[in-house]
Amino acid sequence: MQLSRQSDLALRVLMYAAQREEASVTIAEIADFHRVSKNHLMVVVNRLARAGYLDTVRGRGGGLHLAKPPGEIRVGDVLRVAESNFAIVECLGAGNTCRITRSCGLKGALRQAMESFFKTLDSYTLADVAGKSLVRLG
Repeated sequence: MQLSRQSDLALRVLMYAAQREEASVTIAEIADFHRVSKNHLMVVVNRLARAGYLDTVRGRGGGLHLAKPPGEIRVGDVLRVAESNFAIVECLGAGNTCRITRSCGLKGALRQAMESFFKTLDSYTLADVAGKSLVRLG
């Protein structure tokens, strides 16, 4: 299984903002630091803001910062917002046409694995994963 670029960027944006809690950060600053597209980041930041993880201020002197303390942001919850599809095989998604679904035991095993995946990620917060020494700026 591989998470989408959106999920990767969502976690990186939140970790960057957590590391710079004392100041607002900009999309340009994050894009430069991670060497990623500002356009992709704008989409991710918009989704995170709508979900209540970021507060954003537009215009000159604007920027973004965490809307909640890092200890209140669960990694699993962020991925549920950022990722659009966790159907890692056809039978877990809508429109399943697999001919062996009724007799296949894989669906249950994969569903259980996904539950374990999220149970583990839900036990971590942004505070646990952000690492204060990762960003050394200004």
